[in-house]
Amino acid sequence: MQKTTQIYGIRAIIEAINAGEPIDKVFIQKGLKGDLFKELEGILRKKGINASYVPIEKLNRLTQNNHQGVVANISPISFYSLEELVENVTANKKLPLFLLLDQLSDVRNFGAIIRTAECTGVDGIIIQKKGAAPVTADTIKTSAGAAFKVPIAKVDHIKDAVFYLQACDIKIIAATEKTNTMIYEIPFDEPCAIIMGSEDRGISPSIIKVANHSAKLPLLGEIGSLNVSVACGVFLYEAVRQRQNLQS
Repeated sequence: MQKTTQIYGIRAIIEAINAGEPIDKVFIQKGLKGDLFKELEGILRKKGINASYVPIEKLNRLTQNNHQGVVANISPISFYSLEELVENVTANKKLPLFLLLDQLSDVRNFGAIIRTAECTGVDGIIIQKKGAAPVTADTIKTSAGAAFKVPIAKVDHIKDAVFYLQACDIKIIAATEKTNTMIYEIPFDEPCAIIMGSEDRGISPSIIKVANHSAKLPLLGEIGSLNVSVACGVFLYEAVRQRQNLQS
């Protein structure tokens, strides 16, 4: 299994970014100053790379090497652009199925979702550059290697991806409890993309507002929600069920 590569040092990280390495996340020591650091910050903003400002103790736990206040993870996979992903899929498939993850932050949930996505024939996963769970060794392990099989695209904003997909005649289905419509009332037997929200906040209200459909799962017990990876599996297999009926 390929593991996430860790690099450290301001100059090394700048060079890695300029060389086109798939930097997944950068950890920066709080209060760091200097011209080279300002150069790094400018590159991170320009490239839209996810960065977190953390205490030096966090960096010391990440590596025992001389990190100069900055540590970065290089993703074990390469990411697609949204346009490349959608064009590749729609050119070869009449009934595409995409999955959008709005601020999902737990790497194991991410891995479990990727695994289910591969099993259910999802054509591509779309995540946000900032705030999304990184693809780490834990993600790969939890996905059982599916992260190497399902194309993943990164976008600046999930809402931009929604509008682009809608322009490509792909319906957007938001998985949310903030609706009266049950999952079984929604048509998945057409080109569509399912949006799953973060573990604690769900889907952003502004994204729910622009979705074509919103749907919830029936919850018959006392607990008010499912784990996001479990809920995602239910939604994806409802899509599988409807599409199999379409073929029969």
